[in-house]
Amino acid sequence: MLYVERDTKGGIVAIRSGGEQEPGREPVSLLDEEVLAFLQSSGEIELLGQLLMHSDASMVRVLEDLIDLLISKKVILFTELPPEAQAKIQNRKRLRAKIGNDHLMVDDIL
Repeated sequence: MLYVERDTKGGIVAIRSGGEQEPGREPVSLLDEEVLAFLQSSGEIELLGQLLMHSDASMVRVLEDLIDLLISKKVILFTELPPEAQAKIQNRKRLRAKIGNDHLMVDDIL
């Protein structure tokens, strides 16, 4: 989760990630236009790339859950997917089962 700190005029002065919300910090989305503008104007282009990579990891989980939903509703068949995709999905399912995190990630979506 991202949090912003604002100046007295309401402009963003800092962006923090992780942790819990603290007084003076406001939760924001990575996709918030104001956050992206702040990062660009402050020259933090590398940070934008890191945030994008973090977002990619979250999107993989969303896609896994979407595929599971489509299969469970019989919109697609697992066997219709390319063999390479089937193998990757099965490997990730095994890993998720080992860590006990096999529920839909509705709360984790950015």
